[in-house]
Amino acid sequence: MKLINYTLNGLTRAGAIVDQQVIDLNYAYETQLQAAGEYRYKEIAHAYVPSTTDELYQGGKKSIELAQQAANFILANSTLSAQKAIYSLEEVKVEAPVINPGKIICVGHNYKEHILEMGRELPTHPVIFAKFANTILGPEDDIPFHPISEQLDYEAEFTFVIGKRARNVAEEDALNYVAGYTITNDVTYRDIQRRTLQWLQGKTVDGSAPMGPFLVTSDELRDPSGLDVVLTVNGEVRQKTNTANLVFSVQKLVSFLSNLMTLEPGDVVLTGTPGGVGVAMDPPTFLKDGDVVRIEIDKVGALENKVATGAGSLVNA
Repeated sequence: MKLINYTLNGLTRAGAIVDQQVIDLNYAYETQLQAAGEYRYKEIAHAYVPSTTDELYQGGKKSIELAQQAANFILANSTLSAQKAIYSLEEVKVEAPVINPGKIICVGHNYKEHILEMGRELPTHPVIFAKFANTILGPEDDIPFHPISEQLDYEAEFTFVIGKRARNVAEEDALNYVAGYTITNDVTYRDIQRRTLQWLQGKTVDGSAPMGPFLVTSDELRDPSGLDVVLTVNGEVRQKTNTANLVFSVQKLVSFLSNLMTLEPGDVVLTGTPGGVGVAMDPPTFLKDGDVVRIEIDKVGALENKVATGAGSLVNA
């Protein structure tokens, strides 16, 4: 299943993309329960298939399975729904598949070629830092180029979302804790990132984490290794790798992180970027107004966003 949040008439709700249609999962499950004669169908639907993906992930595998069943039901019985539960993609605005995660954990130095181009040694433990929910954009949003820097850079990131509470998880069990996979552009203000030893301030500017185009659930994408990753700027290939080249795999990251902290449903993990970032080019080449950044990952999809100067309200720092 391909999970999204979608916005229509100012209201954002959880949906699934099926054949260029958007299924409202909560309304679909309400309809299924009502057809089965359930009296408190609205309350039951809200408990098991809520109206946002953030709540849906909290229900774990059971909620995702029920959501899939509801989507199948409404596609076969669309005339039964009192609420409109099926839309064309053109009718709605597709948002990021996670809106307000408790944690966004980023992994640095996790592809050998990127480590070498940045002049560093291979890490013995994952390098981690954070982004926050203020950074998240959807696949139809522009990347705001705030006038606090002239060094806006891109980073293609294969991303996974936690599907159930994880603490001290063994590597062999790790994939059972993943709800699914998506793409994030870890947009970075390089000069701000580098003015201190800590990277956080250059990574957490508003709108610096475009995410999408949807979340492919782990029952559909069972093996996160062996996926080609390509980032282009205005059609020019800048980054190209395969998730088989991760220094620390998804399994290793779930195990490592869950031994540091409790991972909660909806937590987001960016697994690192490959070589080819703009700051490492000769000469360094940063993003500018109007540039189109596209990231494609096998079996996950394509995330494309345009850079727009003045889209935000930040002033010079």
